[in-house]
Amino acid sequence: MRTSPSPANRFFALTGGPGAGKTTLIRHLAALGHAVAPESARAVIRAQGGRPPPSRFCELILARDVETYRAALGLTFFDRGVVDAWATFGAYGLAPSPAAETAVRTLRYHPRAFIAPPWKAIYVQDAERDQTWDEAVATYEACAEAYLAQGYELVELPRADVAARAAFVLEAVA
Repeated sequence: MRTSPSPANRFFALTGGPGAGKTTLIRHLAALGHAVAPESARAVIRAQGGRPPPSRFCELILARDVETYRAALGLTFFDRGVVDAWATFGAYGLAPSPAAETAVRTLRYHPRAFIAPPWKAIYVQDAERDQTWDEAVATYEACAEAYLAQGYELVELPRADVAARAAFVLEAVA
């Protein structure tokens, strides 16, 4: 009897600092017909009418990421994910909650995660992306550390237009 592959083998995380083109890439992949999972932090900020206090913000992001993970089926590209939520606790100087520790250990993505490097030419701030350029670079570094700490291999996205980035990702997952 043939067994079906685990979700982790068909779930691909895209990580990196803010303003590096992850969401643009996710939207492009969706337009090409691929299943995608949106970033949770922006959704939380919109739903809360602003950035909530750090511990609440971390828990809300984690809850959305866990829900999104559990709802996904087949090949899915995630705009950030459970590992990023786990890392967000540390970014705020907080110990990850027991729920975050369990999630990062049990809800696994494909062993290769894509990371968008800081790219000053496309970085912009807005009402939801309030980090400075230096904070964006620090976030990128924290994301890289988190994924490596959780045993993922990082594949850096090229600094290229969205179509080229999508082609790079799709070739890598084929």
